[in-house]
Amino acid sequence: MSKRNNKKSANLPQRRLLASAIGLAVASWAVAGLAAESAEVQGDAVELGSVTVKGQQVEGYKVDNASSPKYTAPLLDTPQTITVIPQEVIREQNALSLRQVLSNVSGITFAAGEGGGGLGDSINIRGFSANSNILIDGLRDTAQSSRSDTFNLEAVEVVKGPSSVYSGAGTTGGSINIVSKTPQAQAFNRASVGLGTDNYKRLTADINQPLDALEGAGAVFRLNLMGHQNDVAERDQIDQERWGIAPSLTLGMGSPTQLNLSYFRQSDKDLPDYGLPARDGKVLAGVDRDNYYGFKDIDTEETDAESFTVKFDHEFNEQLRLSNIARYAKTERLTIISAAHVNTDGLPAGTYRPAGPQGHGRDYDTEILINQTNLNWRFNTGALAHSLVTGAEFSHEEYNRDTFNSGLPSGNAWPLFDLYNPPGYWGGPTLKTVTQEVDTELDTRALYVFDTVELNEQWQVNAGLRYERFEGTGKTLATATGVTTRLDSSDDMLSGRVGLVYKPAQNGSIYVAWGNSFNPSAENLASTGSGLSADTQDLDPEENETWELGTKWDLLDQRLSLNAAVFRVTKTNGRIDNNDPLGDPVVLDGKQRVDGVELGASGKLTEQWQVFANYTYLDSEIIKSDTPAEEGQALANTPPRSFSLWTTYDLPAGFQVGYGAQYVSQRNVTIASTTKVPDYWVHSALLGYQVNEDVDLQLNVRNLFNEEYYDRVRSNTGTAVRSSALVPGEGRTAILSANFSF
Repeated sequence: MSKRNNKKSANLPQRRLLASAIGLAVASWAVAGLAAESAEVQGDAVELGSVTVKGQQVEGYKVDNASSPKYTAPLLDTPQTITVIPQEVIREQNALSLRQVLSNVSGITFAAGEGGGGLGDSINIRGFSANSNILIDGLRDTAQSSRSDTFNLEAVEVVKGPSSVYSGAGTTGGSINIVSKTPQAQAFNRASVGLGTDNYKRLTADINQPLDALEGAGAVFRLNLMGHQNDVAERDQIDQERWGIAPSLTLGMGSPTQLNLSYFRQSDKDLPDYGLPARDGKVLAGVDRDNYYGFKDIDTEETDAESFTVKFDHEFNEQLRLSNIARYAKTERLTIISAAHVNTDGLPAGTYRPAGPQGHGRDYDTEILINQTNLNWRFNTGALAHSLVTGAEFSHEEYNRDTFNSGLPSGNAWPLFDLYNPPGYWGGPTLKTVTQEVDTELDTRALYVFDTVELNEQWQVNAGLRYERFEGTGKTLATATGVTTRLDSSDDMLSGRVGLVYKPAQNGSIYVAWGNSFNPSAENLASTGSGLSADTQDLDPEENETWELGTKWDLLDQRLSLNAAVFRVTKTNGRIDNNDPLGDPVVLDGKQRVDGVELGASGKLTEQWQVFANYTYLDSEIIKSDTPAEEGQALANTPPRSFSLWTTYDLPAGFQVGYGAQYVSQRNVTIASTTKVPDYWVHSALLGYQVNEDVDLQLNVRNLFNEEYYDRVRSNTGTAVRSSALVPGEGRTAILSANFSF
């Protein structure tokens, strides 16, 4: 483990060098010719529908297959709500972060990531945390290092409902899979230059070239580059800067045996945004949304993430295919935050003292080594057609963290500050003091099997089973006392999913499905170093299950996909404090339930008009808790209604217009109070123009009406002694991009 502590300043010349390189590339390629579109690899003609994907790019909003080989049927016949945000939507919206991409999916909300945790935004799906349920190319991403930029992102797949059978431990509300860009069969060169309000500057390049010198090897090389910086509209103090590089090489393109090697590196230097002081779900009266309550000369978030991935595929014949993917990834992150919590108790009106952590730092790194092997086998047993996947997954993860303070004052030692004009800088002395050292390890071993069985032309059974061994160990040193605490936990989990699919027509399905998932105490051990304690290390995992009844249809000559579902998610044995002083401190006796409805549409209404829309209704309730006042309450940060829309229309003469809308209804701040965060609508717009075959211009305006809204919620109502905080969404932002393709 290597601690960095302000090492990031040495990376600034690298960012400028990369930005210059991209700029030179854009200038030199401006005279090149038009690239051919990537060829689509067709699936073999079996009745279950092929789910093999090799070097394929989706055109348009409608996606027919999930990227993971674990899904043994096309999305149309998969008995689960799965939403895929394709590359075209991401590109048209100029969506830059995972949070912006996920705003296209209703039923997802964000909690404000705790300062220093290195998590950024905390993601909830159907009311339950999904922080440890983010995957990259089907492999667990413990460090959650691919949230801030989309330059190497092909698509995002959101799988809703408990599904440990697919994604492993966790997945109470669902999981998120980030699909990386990979080499394509035909050559293209793409570049983009963007300028916008709030000091927005962005350069990207995407180069894909067959290597003709390696004749007969089927070699294709792809390189993605990114340099970026921006401030945040209506949050003038917040600035972000990053660069990234992602080369990949495929050998054997188009042949039965294919090898893909890829590397990813990204460096970020941001000012963390802890938001605005709030009580009872509302920002304190008189506080402007551009106020900054941290200290710019102390606070920072600096991240270096890199990974190396090897993927091997071999088709023995049309019925049997082997795939193996292995990854080593390491993330180093330094965060120092000063919370936007304030103390106004008994102080003169319009003044405050800082409360909560100030100059609180975490310097940590994570490492993961993970391997997944899948064998896909298509065969018949009598009149039954099978699409079978058997596989194994093994991983080892390590998390090492130093927690420290910066020697800032506390309590009444703070001077009084102007609540409406916070200083934004400390300017005084600092003294770093390490308070805690944390070292954890997490090992998982899993075996699984999936099968889609076609009983006849109208009936299918889709089923899966996974056994997982989950072992975690942790060591915490309190430096002030020299006391070391050691913990360990191990769980054996058997998860499953089964669905019955009825096809009244080839282009439609009706299904009913059941699935479950588990939340072991060590679930977050390798992502935050937390969750495991002396009171929880011997507890069995929490258990969750879902029932879902739904239907999916492909209409308008297969151009448009529609889906609808009703569901129930139940956590049957949540961890709660035991009110019996003679019993165990923590027991598995809590119960939570979410009933809901999902609606979705994606694809083309006409050849010129595309739409991507979804709506979610959630009725959440705490059924049983250790605190009677919580029973009957809705889950925190779980809006009953949410809606998302993105639509574009191609006009004559090369013009394109687009419109987007997102609605989130009121939702509870906490499970212990009826206070709510206000609802909001946010609108966006697109104007595009095809200058010629090689160049198009794109103007994006986000938050068109400059709505003041709060999309990241800290689940605390706050008091006069220590407020809570809400993080505002960005104000109106305009970005003009020139996109080159040749």
